[in-house]
Amino acid sequence: MAQDMKAPPAYAVTSVDHALRIAAMLQLEGSLTVAEVADRLGVARSTAHRLLQMLVYRDFAVQDERHAYHPGPVLELAAHSRSATSELRAAALPHLQHLVDTVQESANVSIRTGDTTRFIASVECTQALRVGSREGMVFPAHQTTAGLILLAELPAEELAALYADERELRRVRTELARVRRSGFAVNQGRSEKGVVAVGVPVRDGTGDVVAGLSVSMPSTRYDRHHLPTLVATLQAAARAIEADLAG
Repeated sequence: MAQDMKAPPAYAVTSVDHALRIAAMLQLEGSLTVAEVADRLGVARSTAHRLLQMLVYRDFAVQDERHAYHPGPVLELAAHSRSATSELRAAALPHLQHLVDTVQESANVSIRTGDTTRFIASVECTQALRVGSREGMVFPAHQTTAGLILLAELPAEELAALYADERELRRVRTELARVRRSGFAVNQGRSEKGVVAVGVPVRDGTGDVVAGLSVSMPSTRYDRHHLPTLVATLQAAARAIEADLAG
C-alpha cells in the first residue's frame, strides 16, 4: 500500500471522497461524462452514475441533454476560466506521466486563484513511499512550489494587495526574489512536513506564467546534488506542455 505523505483521516468515507473529487473535477474542467468519472476514480460506471446523480440532487452538478455533467449552481470558478483550465490539464497530463516515468516521483500542475494554489492535474509515482495525488486540493500560494513561481510574476502592487501583513509580505518578497533569480522554486516542508517539491513555470504564447509544474517527493529521497538535473528535466517537460498549448 502506498504511504501517502499527507495521510487521509482515519474515518475517511470512500463515497464522500469520491463525491468531493468529482465536484473538484467539475469545477476545474467544466464537463464530464459518466465513463470519464468512472475511469478517473477507478469505479464501475453504475457507481459513477449514482455519485453524479447525488451531486445533481444537491445542485453541485447539472446534466445536459447529451447526458454530460457540468458544474451546478453551487460550483462556480470565477477567478479562472474553466475552458482554459481544462485545456491546460489535457495538455499537461501526458507530459506529467512521462515526467513521473523519468524521475520516479509524483508530479503536479497547479494554477493560482488569488492567494491560493489549486492543483489541477496530478500523477502519482509507483514507489511504495510516495506523495499522493493532490488533484483538486487547494493550499496557500506562498506555501507551495507552484504558488511561489506564480506569485513571483506578480507586480509589486498586486502582491501587496494579497498580503496585508507587512512582515509576511517581506518574507514572501524575499523568497520570490530568489525564485525570480533562479527560475525555479524548491519547497522543503513548507506546505507539508517531510515533503520536498521542486517546480518550474509553464508559460503561454505571450510569455506569461499560467501554471507551475512540480515534482514532489519524501524528504528522505531528496538529494540537492541532483537538483540541476531535476530542474532541467522539469524545464524540458514545461516546454513540451507549452508547445502543446500553442498547438
